[in-house]
Amino acid sequence: MLKAKTRWNVRKPDQVLVETLTKELNITPLVAQLLVNRGFDTVEDARYFLFGTEKFHDPYLLKDMDKAVKRIKEAIENQDPILIFGDYDADGVSSTTVMMKTLTDLGAHVEFYIPNRFTEGYGPNEAAFRHAYESGYKLIITVDTGISALNEAKLAKELGLDLIITDHHEPGPELPDCFAIIHPKLEDSLYPFKELAGVGVAFKLAHALYGQVPEHLLEIAVIGTIADLVPLKDENRFIAKAGIQKLMRTNNIGLRALFKICSIDLSSITEETIGFSIGPRINAAGRLGDAAPAVQLLLTEDPEEAMELANEIDGLNRKRQAIVNEITEEAIELVEETFSSDQKVIVIGKENWNAGVVGIVASRLVDKYYRPTIVLTYDHEKGTAKGSARSIDGFDLFQNLSICRDILPHFGGHTAAAGMTLNINDVVELRRRLNELAAEHLSEDKLIPVTKLDGEFEIQEIQLDAVKEMLLLAPFGMENPKPKVLLKDAGISNFRKIGSDQNHLKITLEKKGFILDTIGFGLGRLYDEVSPTSSISVIGELSINEWNNIQKPQLFLQDMAVEHWQLFDWRGNNRAGQLFKNLNLTDTKFIVFNQEYQDTFSKWLSQDSITYISNEEEARILDLHEKNVVLLDFPPSKEIVNELLCGKKPGRIYPLFYKKDSAFFNTMPTREHFKWYYAFLAKKAPFDLKRFGDDLAKHRGWSKETIDFMSQVFFELDFATINNGLISLEKIAPKRDLTESKTYQQRQAQFTLEKELLYSSFNQLKDWFDTIFQESVENREAKEEWI
Repeated sequence: MLKAKTRWNVRKPDQVLVETLTKELNITPLVAQLLVNRGFDTVEDARYFLFGTEKFHDPYLLKDMDKAVKRIKEAIENQDPILIFGDYDADGVSSTTVMMKTLTDLGAHVEFYIPNRFTEGYGPNEAAFRHAYESGYKLIITVDTGISALNEAKLAKELGLDLIITDHHEPGPELPDCFAIIHPKLEDSLYPFKELAGVGVAFKLAHALYGQVPEHLLEIAVIGTIADLVPLKDENRFIAKAGIQKLMRTNNIGLRALFKICSIDLSSITEETIGFSIGPRINAAGRLGDAAPAVQLLLTEDPEEAMELANEIDGLNRKRQAIVNEITEEAIELVEETFSSDQKVIVIGKENWNAGVVGIVASRLVDKYYRPTIVLTYDHEKGTAKGSARSIDGFDLFQNLSICRDILPHFGGHTAAAGMTLNINDVVELRRRLNELAAEHLSEDKLIPVTKLDGEFEIQEIQLDAVKEMLLLAPFGMENPKPKVLLKDAGISNFRKIGSDQNHLKITLEKKGFILDTIGFGLGRLYDEVSPTSSISVIGELSINEWNNIQKPQLFLQDMAVEHWQLFDWRGNNRAGQLFKNLNLTDTKFIVFNQEYQDTFSKWLSQDSITYISNEEEARILDLHEKNVVLLDFPPSKEIVNELLCGKKPGRIYPLFYKKDSAFFNTMPTREHFKWYYAFLAKKAPFDLKRFGDDLAKHRGWSKETIDFMSQVFFELDFATINNGLISLEKIAPKRDLTESKTYQQRQAQFTLEKELLYSSFNQLKDWFDTIFQESVENREAKEEWI
């Protein structure tokens, strides 16, 4: 048995609908099922998702769009200075860039301002607005921020500044009083799509200002859309899909410099390129200091400046990675010291943690502990705690933090992520409240990570054409995740560790004559957890492997499970100590049947960890449910093994079967042996076994033990008497079969047992244990029927 790391939640779509899409769209059942899982329940919707061309919504459906466009065009005509007020993450940087490029194209007198995360914090602030006013700005346009800026909007009005807010974060119960708010989630909004990223909202404003879709800005809009993890459907999908195509042909000098630094091949750009290479580097600038260089990189027309900025941002990203690793280690140590099992929300903090990376650290803690997590950095001088939160399914961060507004003077975010600043003295109270709220919403089963799967498939369904067709669903992201599939009960035709550190797995799965290659990065540890004859269930992401111009489907392995008991053959292995180190001691029962052998294993195992079984009753009552069972020495009988395993479900069996002497390699006398020995005694008795036993054994080519064994059998059958080493035949001997002798029975049973357990093949030994389990089931069923 091998337990999966997470709960596997396999979607079971309407098969009639799957068959309909398969037939009507002429697609594979695999892709049809993926479409149904994503909510496409009509042929028309599915066809449009796969093959349709982008059609953006009318930007004027957004409330206040007409007011905003009119005011901006008026400022352009009058050459009034305009300030773009952005945010410091990748969404904010790309939003700022979109507006800067748009207004510059339209002839505006425009500059941008992004607050410093460390000295100013998130969102608009009074000092920045006063400075804008003193600098002569008449119009401020926020991008990816501002929906919570109640005080700042009030100040702008007092100063005579027109404030246009464009944002996508969750609106609070009160909205800022300003000139215009462009936001798809306003209660009275008629806009048909609510899930735009901040850059998506800025893109819609640009759409309205240009009077047409600004396709040249898609290569910028795609960065914030993917990096901000918004659902990739509707307009977000249009932006992502078309934006990736634009990036492949981009002439943006800054982006091309960054691609060069990252060794990115333009022809191979995907959503993962943005999510794992471009996005983190653009984010790094704002996480560690000033985000302005990232905006300048995207705006510059100077190749030399572009390379300098790209190198600077790449260096900041490497520094960011080091800081994240260091804080993560400290955070884990703090959680281990302070977190109790009855807590369902982690709230931790420490002085001098970098506020720009605590969100990443929170994500890592969620991955490790699967609890909603807030990571804060403390400023004791100011008396503040500032940080980021990440959540799990079933716990809405924004909703629950909103209940704590009285101690959260400044916070904002979404269901799964949020940022906040609060008084350092309120951290304990925030932890208490959130844990009370979590107790209402999060049952114990919801605290076990879940992997959502698109379906259970057979290996023969994972063909090259089907995987290629699957890529029509790309780009993948939120609410259109990269498909994850379950392949159940597959055989293993090849299983090995790979990589310089042997920390990766390569498995060839086989079922019904079909094979599929899988690769599991970082899963090398599972090599010792799977027995070679096991049937395994695996989950992972499908892809295409191309080598030497040959394409084959493959699975990127993410988790695996073995649902039946497993046999790990340790017989004859002289590395017992090393083998024991690889076992989880809390789930393992080390069993000896001969007490003398406890000392043999005490140099590797404590006496407390070894269970001595002396009889069948002790074997019967030992709990082995889902345990690793290590049989250290050879059992005295099959019956004691029957009682040990009857009606139980151990996860694994590791037979070591240590034995000093083997009956198997001693002669098991045949009836001819006994017949000759009886005739010999009839002539020579009384015969002195002590003096002449060795000579007789050598004469016959037997062992002395064989002579003594046959003598004991004759004695037990009343064929002979033994007195002080002298054996004599009885004058009148009863007619009895050799099998009536207890010694003969034990020797025969031990001989047979050794043959079955010590000198059998792996498959024979596996069959032997399977027979034991089957007999146990049959006996139990027979007993229940009789009762």
